[in-house]
Amino acid sequence: MTAFFGRLWIDATIAISFLREGRIQSLMITLGVAIGVAVIIFITALIQGLQTNLIDSTLGSQAHIRLVAPDEVNLIAPYADDTLQLIQEDKRPQRLRSINNWQQITDTLDQLPLLTAVSPNVSGPGFVQRGEALESVILVGTDLARYQNIIPLDEYLISGELRVGADNVLIGSELAKDLGVEVGSKLRLDTGQDSNSSNNNLSNNLGSNLSNNSAVVNIAGIFELGVRELDARYVYLDLKQAQSLLGLPGGITVIDLTVEDIFEAEEIAAQVGRLTSLQAESWIETNAQLLSGLTAQSLSSNMIVVFVAISVAFGIASVLSVSVVQRTREIGILRAMGATRQQILRIFLIQGAIFGLLGSIVGSGVSYILVWSFNTFGPDIFTIPISINLILVTMSLATLTGVIAAAIPARRAAALDPVVAIRYV
Repeated sequence: MTAFFGRLWIDATIAISFLREGRIQSLMITLGVAIGVAVIIFITALIQGLQTNLIDSTLGSQAHIRLVAPDEVNLIAPYADDTLQLIQEDKRPQRLRSINNWQQITDTLDQLPLLTAVSPNVSGPGFVQRGEALESVILVGTDLARYQNIIPLDEYLISGELRVGADNVLIGSELAKDLGVEVGSKLRLDTGQDSNSSNNNLSNNLGSNLSNNSAVVNIAGIFELGVRELDARYVYLDLKQAQSLLGLPGGITVIDLTVEDIFEAEEIAAQVGRLTSLQAESWIETNAQLLSGLTAQSLSSNMIVVFVAISVAFGIASVLSVSVVQRTREIGILRAMGATRQQILRIFLIQGAIFGLLGSIVGSGVSYILVWSFNTFGPDIFTIPISINLILVTMSLATLTGVIAAAIPARRAAALDPVVAIRYV
């Protein structure tokens, strides 16, 4: 082992001496590698930052997986005899209904290591009224402690307190704007589910005495999720109060879940659906266009990396090919002095590795400057993260590219006949 490292040190010394003789060429190719590495790191970090921002803005206001009761269908009863027949499923209007045995299902889901948060909720349509203003909303009843692990509402709160229960509710900023209300204002909620009412006299019912489907509530806080549709329609309230308003005492309509790896959500949703016999829908299914955009961005980033790596490889290969021609006599003398073909091969492979390593070190420094400039003087839309793993992977890629690019010139140098090489002028 000591002898091996000794030979490697000698080969590295010879390789460095060759590079010093062609300082201009060595400097130019090192700068070329540095520019390539800087482009790879900056573009990769830029794409990662953009994707992280898109995912955060999308998933920051929704669960990774949603579980709901299976759709109801009408089945045509089979004939009494043994006649072979097909069972026809007929679509039917879907009513608001609770998930059966949801407490047991929630307890089971809490034990699954694949899931990071579980929140049973009840949600349904309703109306909110203040004076002459009447808006259609979605009432979301939840256990706030659990729901915070799904959507951190405290991070989106722009005024008031994060509090539900005791007739306190949270509403979106757009809804507050449409109704002209603020924290502390009173609102009337109504689900319009009174059997004695109809669409024609809904407004009269809203103005009548309060029932189990109507309540006057206080605005405890106003949130802004960043999605106009949600900010204009969502009303968060206590789970029990929402159950009463929606006519589902003790019931829930949806179980929200989050997972550690968001890109495995679809596979986990299928597993959870089979386990619970519920209808599972992942964010990937509901945001197909977003996933398509992320895939296209990753593909473009990979293409840039490949083409830059190819350009760097050709640059190193061309410089070392010229070096072989310029140092033919030196190579012949080394062979005549006892240097083996493997030693000559290692000398040029080490030169390629040195080009890749030095270029990657300089390029990493340049990429840090580019990222800092973007984060400091850029459009301030999102921040570019740069990880040490990206740096190490890129440096390893650049060094490996240098070694591969040096392979052909190295084989050519190792194949030189010492007698012919010494006589080369």
